Amino acid sequence: MRKDSRLSRVLHVLVHLEMTDQPVTSDKMAEMLFTNPVVVRRTMALLRNQGFVRSTKGHNGGWSLAKPLNNITLLDIHKALGETSVFTIGLTDEHTNCPIEHSVNAALKDVMNEAEGLMLERFGEITLDVLGKEFKK
Repeated sequence: MRKDSRLSRVLHVLVHLEMTDQPVTSDKMAEMLFTNPVVVRRTMALLRNQGFVRSTKGHNGGWSLAKPLNNITLLDIHKALGETSVFTIGLTDEHTNCPIEHSVNAALKDVMNEAEGLMLERFGEITLDVLGKEFKK
């Protein structure tokens, strides 16, 4: 199963944006993240829609922060990305009539919901400025 690394990749980009004095292009971000610029633009558009970043067109254009990182939490970014779960593991639904599957799913669901609730609560307490403190210019 492939891990969803969008949250960590976006956090990486946001810390870089904090440390630069000029907008960063989608091409440059894509190069940094080993991905396609179209993927970067789509992802950054989600953040722009929530007011976390802005984009400028033309020569010397690109992406920049619209808010200081100390006003953005991990939870804000998680929500902006449209993430439904912090876990990439899921419940099985291949044998919907099987009582064992129902029992296993019920046990996993309770544990995963509790863990996710605690994780999201903690996400809401962590602002992004702490992520790059050791790298400040």
